[in-house]
Amino acid sequence: MSGKGVTLPRHLLQTQRAQGEASGEFTALLTQISLACKVIAREIGRAALAGTLGATGTVNVQGEQVKKLDLLANGIMVDALEESGLVCTLVSEEMDEPLHFGKACERAKYVVCFDPVDGSSNIDINGVVGTIFSIRRRTGQGPEHVAADLLQRGTAQVAAGYAMYGPSTVFVYTGGDGVNGFTLDPTIGEFLLSHEGIRIPGRGKTYSVNEGHVHRWDPQTRRLVEHLRTADRATGRPYSLRYVGSLVADLHRTLLEGAIYLYPAEGDGAKPPAGKLRLLYEAAPLGFVAEQAGGRASTGAERILEVQPTSPHQRVPLLIGSPEDVALAEEFHQGKR
Repeated sequence: MSGKGVTLPRHLLQTQRAQGEASGEFTALLTQISLACKVIAREIGRAALAGTLGATGTVNVQGEQVKKLDLLANGIMVDALEESGLVCTLVSEEMDEPLHFGKACERAKYVVCFDPVDGSSNIDINGVVGTIFSIRRRTGQGPEHVAADLLQRGTAQVAAGYAMYGPSTVFVYTGGDGVNGFTLDPTIGEFLLSHEGIRIPGRGKTYSVNEGHVHRWDPQTRRLVEHLRTADRATGRPYSLRYVGSLVADLHRTLLEGAIYLYPAEGDGAKPPAGKLRLLYEAAPLGFVAEQAGGRASTGAERILEVQPTSPHQRVPLLIGSPEDVALAEEFHQGKR
């Protein structure tokens, strides 16, 4: 159907035709998201010169320091999605409450959840960051359907993906028919197909986790990581640690090379361990991408895409990556090892 060098809009149109979708709305929405990512990439690239590095001095609904670029990127995404006329409701890490677009909700078909700048602690050191997005269909009309629209399982996603801002800007998405990656060619301002039909290896040789939080982990996670670090030639161990501190960057490497990424539940002794990553706009969309690439995503006890959301900013643990590695991690979390 396509090959390297195909632009993102053309690829989307070809995919829609192949799936019998003629309205063009899905293409228009993803094209608008990709446009927002181009603008965010530009703003990140000039942040040190434009005075947009550093924190705003406020905290978000998660209790985290808000970076200037967090707010700037959030505004860029909101404007792009509102302009599309295709989105009724937004959920963002940087907004305390969901945002509804009023009259647009009368005809808009989609709900979008997003993290405008994932890994924002890397911004001030020129590290890799990203944008994560999830698209779901509206389930009904009127304000009484808002909760149902937002609190859908990950299996209800019609598309999800991420942009990664690093040495090049990469846009990766799935519409439920495999995973494709596009690299921004700045000379023409277009995303061009560069990673067609991404398939994650069945097993990797690396693991990604913040080992500085080991004292907060549950015993199962400690045993798992110790197992991965223990030499055993027959099973290809020890694994090497690779950790960027940006979920998008760590996940991208995992997809291409095979690995497991862990963000386990954490506790401080006073409270039971709990997840950190947000379900609607981090774990579920990346879980959808991983599964479409042949990988797996789990809480340790449950498939990520089957978790029933209870609030827009719900947090969950995440084990994601190569299918054999995630299956192994689940065995540790379920007490089978």
